[in-house]
Amino acid sequence: MSSTPEVYLDSASSTRLHPAARDTLLAALDRGYADPRRLHGAGRDARLLLDNARAVVAECLGVRPDEVGFTASGTDAVHRGLLGLTAATGRDGIVHSAVEHSAVLHAAQWRDSPAHASVPVDAYGVVDLAALAAAAGAHGVGAVALQAANQEVGTLQPVDEVDLPGVVPLLVDAAAALGHVDLPTRWDALTASAHKWGGPAGVGVLAVRRGTRWTNPFPGDDGLDDMGGFPDVPAALAAAAALQAVLAERAEVAARQFAQVERIRSAAAALPEVEVVGHPTARLPHLVTFSVLYAGGDEIVGELARRGYGVASGSACTASTLEPSHVLAAMGALTHGNVRVSLARDTTDEQVDGFCSALADAVATIRERAGL
Repeated sequence: MSSTPEVYLDSASSTRLHPAARDTLLAALDRGYADPRRLHGAGRDARLLLDNARAVVAECLGVRPDEVGFTASGTDAVHRGLLGLTAATGRDGIVHSAVEHSAVLHAAQWRDSPAHASVPVDAYGVVDLAALAAAAGAHGVGAVALQAANQEVGTLQPVDEVDLPGVVPLLVDAAAALGHVDLPTRWDALTASAHKWGGPAGVGVLAVRRGTRWTNPFPGDDGLDDMGGFPDVPAALAAAAALQAVLAERAEVAARQFAQVERIRSAAAALPEVEVVGHPTARLPHLVTFSVLYAGGDEIVGELARRGYGVASGSACTASTLEPSHVLAAMGALTHGNVRVSLARDTTDEQVDGFCSALADAVATIRERAGL
């Protein structure tokens, strides 16, 4: 194991607290402890902080504060968003691309419907728009789910080109995209997760445009306010501060990361029997996934960790299901030997160069060990 501090290259899973979030969180802990539903001074103070957090997030998303609610996580936001759309219409069918986050797939599985449909994607992971529109027009469809960008390979989806029939609402999962690229404007409900943009874990966002039929699908009061029980006011305020700060610096950070990822893509593609997956240009700036023949994804992750680099395996079997990545399978990509690299906002060129060198060494070591 390397004696030097690990270079963290797994920000797509979760990223460090943004300095703006850390400062805000520490300050808010002393003020945001009370129940914001109470009328005493401490309660009114907590309500003021929570309302401020909603207003900031709403401004960042270009919507009204009353169109934004905080949830317990990004997964919770997806579940509440999709199931709330279908509950409001009385139609349980959910249409989604084949590469959506598992939160979307689980929401569809939770309520059985013959109208559920998984729409195919091409080799880059881009959804078939014609097939999506056709599936959405089937009887019993209550909502369509389409991600802004894929969390595993980085491909951007052409959300603004979606043409849905009638009044079928569209939920956009923006968890992987928010803070990195411009968001699509064509959506009825949108979800995101604060720990993906440098906010604290345990804060999700659900935005529902006015005029969209949506109701709380779980026990509790209706509406976007006070979802999921007692709100974590300091965390919500810290998440809002981080989002505001990340968007302010996004152009500079994204340009640098896009160039750095391009170097990693080139270095990986130059290795024998290695395939870079995902769209080469219509992609997230900070993320790249590649498939390595004759090497396991977990093996590569382990070898890179010994050299001081923390990455994820995009196709590693999950401990609970022992199934390979449904995203890579839907794209027709190799589901064995995959590695996902996602840069932090402060990843340096020197760290990228070091990683490229370590990758070549790690792959060679594994193949040597296997007698290849």
